[in-house]
Amino acid sequence: MGGNALKTLTADEIADRLALRPGTPLRLESRPEGQAAPLRAAAVLVPLLLDGAEWHLLFTRRTQTVQNHKGQVSFPGGSAEPEDLTPQQTALREAYEEIGLLPENAQILGVLPIFETNTAYRITPVVGILPWGLTYRPSPEEVSRIFTVPLLWLADPAHYEERLMTNRLGQPEQVVFYQPYDGEVIWGVTGRLVVELIHALS
Repeated sequence: MGGNALKTLTADEIADRLALRPGTPLRLESRPEGQAAPLRAAAVLVPLLLDGAEWHLLFTRRTQTVQNHKGQVSFPGGSAEPEDLTPQQTALREAYEEIGLLPENAQILGVLPIFETNTAYRITPVVGILPWGLTYRPSPEEVSRIFTVPLLWLADPAHYEERLMTNRLGQPEQVVFYQPYDGEVIWGVTGRLVVELIHALS
């Protein structure tokens, strides 16, 4: 899909394209042979915003005080709690806790394929639309910055690459890295989910 077609997608068209994606896991990262540890359910909100006629994605930068992935760019999200009946509920609850997003301000469009990680998480990426111009309330413990990036910029293959790296298990792995945008580097699981969203909409 060319840039103009991506730019002019409507919410209904985005929902239709997401519905066509397979429900099988997007990617199972390398895990130790024979590992049978149960996967912990988690979900992230992949927030789209329309600024005039241009789609953007919203990201957060984690603080240096969180337990995992300090200072990294991510989508709002986290582990499912017993009261969460669906991944959508998990994503919206976490978004409220992390950035103060009221659930009624999110229009859920669908989900991307599940992402299973070598850290034993099974992440459901929940795609939704947020109104442009909302005021957010970042959690001081978890979020140091909230920012957006134009979807067309993220869709340009010249702006990202895959690098062969050694993961925490000592195994080779292809990792997505974006060029810096507004001083932020999108990479790893978040970068992979961005690329998958672009593919889903193309």
